[in-house]
Amino acid sequence: MRQEGAIVRAPAKINLFLRVTGRRPDGYHLLTTWMQKVALYDIIELTTCPEGIVFRCSGEGVPGDCNNLVYRAADLFLQATRGRRDAPASGVAIQLTKHIPVAAGLGGGSSDAAATLLAMNGLFGRPLTPEELAGLGVRLGADVPFFLAEAPAALATGIGEILRPTPPLQGYSILLVNPGFPVSTRWVYQTFALTEKKDAGNLTNSQECVAGDMDSGNPGVMIGPDTVLINDLETVTVARYPLIARLKDELLWSGAAKALMSGSGPTVFGLFADHGKAEACRAACRLRFASTYLVAPVEAA
Repeated sequence: MRQEGAIVRAPAKINLFLRVTGRRPDGYHLLTTWMQKVALYDIIELTTCPEGIVFRCSGEGVPGDCNNLVYRAADLFLQATRGRRDAPASGVAIQLTKHIPVAAGLGGGSSDAAATLLAMNGLFGRPLTPEELAGLGVRLGADVPFFLAEAPAALATGIGEILRPTPPLQGYSILLVNPGFPVSTRWVYQTFALTEKKDAGNLTNSQECVAGDMDSGNPGVMIGPDTVLINDLETVTVARYPLIARLKDELLWSGAAKALMSGSGPTVFGLFADHGKAEACRAACRLRFASTYLVAPVEAA
């Protein structure tokens, strides 16, 4: 049997804006969030095999079994396409090489799952439509549909699955600083749910356009000095990990135009219009935090 293979890259993301706008009866939180893919990638190698799933991964703190989102994505795909696959093979061997920090607010697991679904759909003759892939994606995680989409940036609502593509961020070098400890997304949202009634502002239904006119047709978005970047989840995470607030201040002092915690944290990002200042800040932060990365926003293909 001839083997087919693919090597794909799974990008990280940052949340330039994140408001929690409500909560569904099933416990999922409703969001308005502006997400931007960034050029920090995990690498996934896939090869068809006679049957089953053979999964290997490299990276500290990454589950190498059926609990990994890559394995779960592959299993979900094989179940959903039983009898529909246009290939003699019925299994897949996957090697995941992690570069995106785990439990960091950068969407690495969701991106890996999306890349796996897309790659497997290609290897097996495209049995699933984009809509069907998105349906599988949301079963794996609220951020997965964003990574399945071609757009490098999007405004997401619902639990994160309703997407409106936006022009990508442009004109900035992005410094990512991960302080080196994981933060559970589940814990952040559970804690937020316990405190939300005390802070009604957290549930403000914010549909405002945070980056000016995203529908202007411009090839990219520049964040102006008056643009307010918000992350409702910061209050929860910073209360337990005050280092995050200190990192934000340090990035701003070092020349970042804006700084914010991404997702549920703990990674903090700074947007630098001056690449030289970004390089200097990267060098300083790297002395204390190994997971420091200077990256560019992913642009439209």
